[in-house]
Amino acid sequence: MAREGKPFACLTCYDATTARWLAKAGVHILLVGDTAAEMILGFTRTIDMPLEVAIALTAGVKRGAPDVMVMADMPFMSYQADPGEAIKNAGRFMTEGLADIVKIEADATFAPLLERMTRAGVPVCGHVGSRPQLAALSGGYTGAGRTPREADQIVADAVALERAGCVMLLIEAVPEELTQRVIEATTVPVIGIGAGPAPHGQVLVLHDLLGMSETPPRFAEPVAQLGAQLQAAGAEWVRRVSERRIGGSGGGHRDVTPGNSTGIRTPSAGEQNTGTHSPSSAKDHASPIQRQQ
Repeated sequence: MAREGKPFACLTCYDATTARWLAKAGVHILLVGDTAAEMILGFTRTIDMPLEVAIALTAGVKRGAPDVMVMADMPFMSYQADPGEAIKNAGRFMTEGLADIVKIEADATFAPLLERMTRAGVPVCGHVGSRPQLAALSGGYTGAGRTPREADQIVADAVALERAGCVMLLIEAVPEELTQRVIEATTVPVIGIGAGPAPHGQVLVLHDLLGMSETPPRFAEPVAQLGAQLQAAGAEWVRRVSERRIGGSGGGHRDVTPGNSTGIRTPSAGEQNTGTHSPSSAKDHASPIQRQQ
């Protein structure tokens, strides 16, 4: 799409169910970001994202959207300390995590590592500009490239990462003119977040887009207010339970047979409602593999 000049859409995603719906929506790339540490696990920093959890979430997203490109965010200290361990962890994201590409926050000094990852067969997206995993060095999440020296360095970083083998770049929280410089200095697709409209693709944290974040960044414009709707739905459920008015009907099993509008399967005349399936019922609900045996 980037070659054709068509912008592509990317969103963070952390579970199979959401991935399935975003795939139906036509989202082109799903990023299993280390923002899951904040959005899913309740931490206040992305650097608290556990590697094992990140791999498991990535695999879940890919299973939910098998035909969509899934990008795995390599967590803090999963690639910085030792090159061999970094390549091994990237490989785990590709095999156990089913990822199509991994993303690392990097500058030009990471070029040798990226070359080794590329030789090992791992597609890499280099993350430049503001790098949240370095937030502790500046006292919090901040923009980048605000001075001529910083801007020049970010352009140099982007060029070095592409030369080292990166097949994609992500640039975060920089002035629009700097984003344009990076695009002109490189040849790979560039994804932007808080970096103006020029990049080939755009990404946002899903919760920011859906209005579920308490303090979204300034560049994130919600398209819905699902946080308030979720709160209202929960309150309505509390009210219904308090009134013993839960809806639906009991005593049956959910029936997903096409044409069943109620979604409830009640026992047939020849079945006893004992809470267990009859042999014929078990056969009906067997998996395709079981039916072949």
